[in-house]
Amino acid sequence: MTATYTFDVFSTLDGYGRPTSRDWGGYWGRQGPELLEHRLRLYEAEQRMVFGADTYRTFARVLTPVFEKSGRDPWVTRMMNLPATVVSTTLAEPLDWPDATVVSGDAVDVVARLKEESEVPLRSHGSMSLNRALMAAGLVDRVQVTLFPVITGRTGDHPVFRGAADFDLELLESRTLDGDIQELVYRPTLRA
Repeated sequence: MTATYTFDVFSTLDGYGRPTSRDWGGYWGRQGPELLEHRLRLYEAEQRMVFGADTYRTFARVLTPVFEKSGRDPWVTRMMNLPATVVSTTLAEPLDWPDATVVSGDAVDVVARLKEESEVPLRSHGSMSLNRALMAAGLVDRVQVTLFPVITGRTGDHPVFRGAADFDLELLESRTLDGDIQELVYRPTLRA
């Protein structure tokens, strides 16, 4: 049995994964109770997280115990407590993350092997370059985009799909959260 792999990403309407300006705040200041409850439900299921080295480093730095005391969202705490695989040729164990292991090697090979061996679904939040490579290799089963109703033309950073291959997308699910946040789940098919 092959495990399902979901690339889970937050994006602005103009396709950026985060702002460069701290003025926006987390979730571009648009989160509400529906989004946070929905995210917690998504992460309650047993699954394995997959991160690239840069995303792991960012999460490990930002999602520290100090941040937890100041109000880490429950879904983020749950994500941090799921088993995780960090694909990296530069990091070494032990990692400052509960139940995380480093696997060195080509990300496509590592994730192909994980998909074959895992008894639970795989999910990656962020890790844009890792997931673009996995999509090009046909290893991403679902692209879950949470689309925030903002345009960050001057302050956008981390273009979600810049440099990606071309894909056709089949819409599998859609929902509106907190009145104006869209969650869209697609099955990607590489265009030949």
